[in-house]
Amino acid sequence: MNNSKEYQQALDFALAMLKHNDEVTDELIREKVNLALKMIQLQGSNENFDPDTLIWDLQSRFTVRMAQATILDGEERVDWLPKRRDSIEWRFWKRYERYLLEEKKLSPLVVRRIDELTDSIIERIEDPTKNGHWDRRGMVAGQVQSGKTGNYTGLICKAADAGYRLIIVLAGIHNNLRSQTQIRLDQGVLGYNTRQNMTFDPNNRRTGVGKLRGEQLHPVHSLTNAEERGDFQITIAKHSNIDLRAVPTLLVVKKNGSILKNLINWATKRHGEKDPATGRLIVHDIPLLLIDDECDNASINTREDDTNPTTINARIRELLNSFSQSAYVGYTATPFANIFIDVNSNTHKHGDDLFPRDFIINLPAPDNYVGSSRVFGITADPDSGLEEQDGLPIVHTVKDYQDWMPDTHKTDHVPSELPYSLKKAVKSFIISCAARMARGQDKEHNSMLVHVTRWNEVQILVKNQVHNEIKNIQHRLRYGEGGYQKKISEEFRRLWEEDFVPTTKAIDDPEKKLLTWQEVEKFLEPAAQKIQVKTINGKAKEVLDYEDNPDGISVIAIGGDKLSRGLTLEGLTVSYFLRASKMYDTLMQMGRWFGYRPGYLDLCRLYTSEELIYWYQHITLANEELRQEFDYMAMLNKTPSNFGLRVRTHSDGLTISNVGKIRKGKVLRVTYAGAITETVAFDKNPAINNKNIDSFVKFLNLIGKPEKEPRINNIDAYVWTNLDGNDIVALLKEVKTHRDSIRANSQLLADYVSQQIMKNELRNWTVVLKSKKDAKKPLVGKYEVGLYKRTGSKASNSERYSIQRLVSPDDEVIYLPGGSRQIKDKKTFRENRDPDRGLLLIYPLDPAEAGLEGNPILGFALSFPGSQNASSVEYLVNNVYYAQEFGEENQE
Repeated sequence: MNNSKEYQQALDFALAMLKHNDEVTDELIREKVNLALKMIQLQGSNENFDPDTLIWDLQSRFTVRMAQATILDGEERVDWLPKRRDSIEWRFWKRYERYLLEEKKLSPLVVRRIDELTDSIIERIEDPTKNGHWDRRGMVAGQVQSGKTGNYTGLICKAADAGYRLIIVLAGIHNNLRSQTQIRLDQGVLGYNTRQNMTFDPNNRRTGVGKLRGEQLHPVHSLTNAEERGDFQITIAKHSNIDLRAVPTLLVVKKNGSILKNLINWATKRHGEKDPATGRLIVHDIPLLLIDDECDNASINTREDDTNPTTINARIRELLNSFSQSAYVGYTATPFANIFIDVNSNTHKHGDDLFPRDFIINLPAPDNYVGSSRVFGITADPDSGLEEQDGLPIVHTVKDYQDWMPDTHKTDHVPSELPYSLKKAVKSFIISCAARMARGQDKEHNSMLVHVTRWNEVQILVKNQVHNEIKNIQHRLRYGEGGYQKKISEEFRRLWEEDFVPTTKAIDDPEKKLLTWQEVEKFLEPAAQKIQVKTINGKAKEVLDYEDNPDGISVIAIGGDKLSRGLTLEGLTVSYFLRASKMYDTLMQMGRWFGYRPGYLDLCRLYTSEELIYWYQHITLANEELRQEFDYMAMLNKTPSNFGLRVRTHSDGLTISNVGKIRKGKVLRVTYAGAITETVAFDKNPAINNKNIDSFVKFLNLIGKPEKEPRINNIDAYVWTNLDGNDIVALLKEVKTHRDSIRANSQLLADYVSQQIMKNELRNWTVVLKSKKDAKKPLVGKYEVGLYKRTGSKASNSERYSIQRLVSPDDEVIYLPGGSRQIKDKKTFRENRDPDRGLLLIYPLDPAEAGLEGNPILGFALSFPGSQNASSVEYLVNNVYYAQEFGEENQE
């Protein structure tokens, strides 16, 4: 990669010309590169660099895409941002946007999406200039290591621009994560290094956004710094001259009871006024934004007694309750526990619990993100509608570790000789470092994770073993073999040819560069010599000092809890992971190997046990299914408070989260039996719609003359009875439902009906083609049908037409034996129906409602009887889901 000043200027020119284009083609890139090179020449530059390098650089950025977020909104929301947008200067945001493009090298399309996403969040937390009392609660669900910090950094910038005056980030429970977060916010928001000075001074040592050409430092204070022990200290705060009403103040603090208590005391005693009704000190006119990073960790009340919550939960709520104007935004990649918070939990002292009542945002990751589904793959699952996806060929099963590190070892365990698999993993790390050097990534950080024990004492012993192994390899590479029979260079070559070459060929990565062994071999010795081995735990004083090593470090990090949540290992290529938690959220957070690997994904390796691979595959399925549920509920215009959520359980000892966190959940087995499923999302592609029409017409011709018709029987439907279930299966297999019709996926429904037919159920069907009276009546085949209109959903877009409900409640019973309009309890009626009898309802919808012309859109619903033989999946469900299943009819 060319790092010259002229090259960077040409790149900046080309980016500026391309970043506002929705579609960036190779031809457009080449055109703008030619213009950029001419601009450089006009400035008097004589440098000749290869334009193809510049073209490749731009292509790699513009191939990255990022989907739209899905959002569940609360009951009350005012769109204040459009009215104020032009009056806000956006100084912090514009500076951060430049930083993402120029320094972090993000795709302009991804940066644009971050801009849109942070707009979506800030307009939901409230206008900070709004008078009176307000309190907003929301949650952003991302993926592990997917860029949540970058997202909330952008949110902080916009919040400071809009008028929030006190911004607090709760950054985990360990000093190293808090310090890492402070460093990133120094770079993205403050622009100065807080290790030198925590309060604003134009002469502060600059970092990040503060070092951009032509940018100034904007007034913003901090009372925390980037040192390992730079957390909030009340003695420093008391002696500061910071006026919270004058300029924004940013604090990065741990989730620690004493620190949070001191923070509350400082804020309320300095700026609070006594509330005459309660006697409590309340801070007025200083809008507070509280960002809770990893909001599922430590923040959730795990006690049965809601009036006496756990310390961290109590302190967070007291802090919010001490400000008359506050907004809380929780960020997490594992929201399993948060959805089980009781929305009605409240105390006079603490205020409301932390349920995200006002919004839940499902944050998409860019398509170059390497997450659990990509690493481990997904097994096709008919119950969730997830299609099969192959995992990456970077996961290696470890089978030789039990003598060295038994699963049930204690703190006094002394490991035996390093297993061959760990020695191989160390060599793989050296190769990955050397290959990155050969690819020109010689100044990038490289990390290896060894996570095999929770005990600090054992971690130190493992560190010594790995250190000795590295020293041995370094010595052999530098001085020769001595008494070794096998040359170490030959061992590396064999590993390269047998593992790395086929893996590189198998992985589709536009940024990878194919290398020969000769290109890699010459960097082996310098790569090995650069490696340090460090223990990262509560007792070790070693730190991962990426910030102080701009030319890149190579480190093998050995640790446990401090490496298992939030902390980023820069340039992580090789992971050796054996430690087994049995909780979904903890295991997902331990996956530090998830994230972005530009130009070196093929060099990454994960060495782990067969059992852990199996567990991760199950958790991946549960996680993807939960995110589908977010998307589905958003499409139905559900609010967080009426969001009936479920999380798939596991039959082999895995738990969803800490028992206390999910104590409000109820176990429920979910199946199509006794349920109604209906299409509520439709593709706007006319070709797909017409094909579905053809499939339905073919089906209607097959089943013959209806027994009842509107003109003859004065009803609003054509009705057929006693139809063969296999004909229903054939129809469902032909019809193509929209991918967002999660619970009405035609292929999965076809599979279910087929299974039940083999069990001598669902063999006899009633089919109803609805026709609205006094409505426009086009033909569907030979049948004249009146078109229905259904309330559209805000989830509709240029590709999808969404509705809130398809079926009219009475339609489910009046066409079946024993049914009538007087039946109110449809669920009980379904449960007690003959298990051999199914119902298919077909609704012709007016295409004009979807902005379309031509044929009607055909929606359908299937009502299934109860069954003792149906397949089912066990879930833990929240109270809302349980009430919707067993509560009043209007909650279905």
